[in-house]
Amino acid sequence: MKKSTVILLAVVAVIVLLCFGACGAYNGMVDKQEAATTALADVQATYQRRADLIPNLAKTVQAYAKHEKETFEEVTKARASVGQVKLDANNLSAEKLKQFEAAQGELSTALGKLMVVAERYPELKANENFHSLQIQLEGTENRINEARQQYNAAVQTYNQSVRRFPNVIFAGMFGFDRMEKFEASAGSEKAPTLNFNE
Repeated sequence: MKKSTVILLAVVAVIVLLCFGACGAYNGMVDKQEAATTALADVQATYQRRADLIPNLAKTVQAYAKHEKETFEEVTKARASVGQVKLDANNLSAEKLKQFEAAQGELSTALGKLMVVAERYPELKANENFHSLQIQLEGTENRINEARQQYNAAVQTYNQSVRRFPNVIFAGMFGFDRMEKFEASAGSEKAPTLNFNE
């Protein structure tokens, strides 16, 4: 065999191997990115479940505590602000995640105040509808936490994939950027103070 034929076959073999490597890297990054964006959609769906429960909970409490108008307005306003902040997996930044978390934090605070109001009315706490809504809300809060953890795990897997060699070469070429994770809200390291005597 001629020397030029051997060189040509070696070059073709290298090109074929690079193509297979690029295809495998690309497909792997796509799979991991899709898992992360699906996990983000699950987080949003779980937050939406909470937002959907809140009007029923507020109406139930309002039936017993008609003079707590300010609290109900705060809950309604916070729920509306949550609906205005949308996350887009294709354009997700740390700033947008912080805005989303801030809106969710405001809703959590308002919800906490609503629960304090509910504590003032023993007949409300005994109400079966209120009790059922409270249990659903508690379960939803647990689902939110679980969904966020699953999203962060999927993002970690994806980010590791796009940063490892040789994927890092292809990630830049094909536009696979690192994704942002959910972080704890500012001040979450402190336990909330509840005052039932207000």
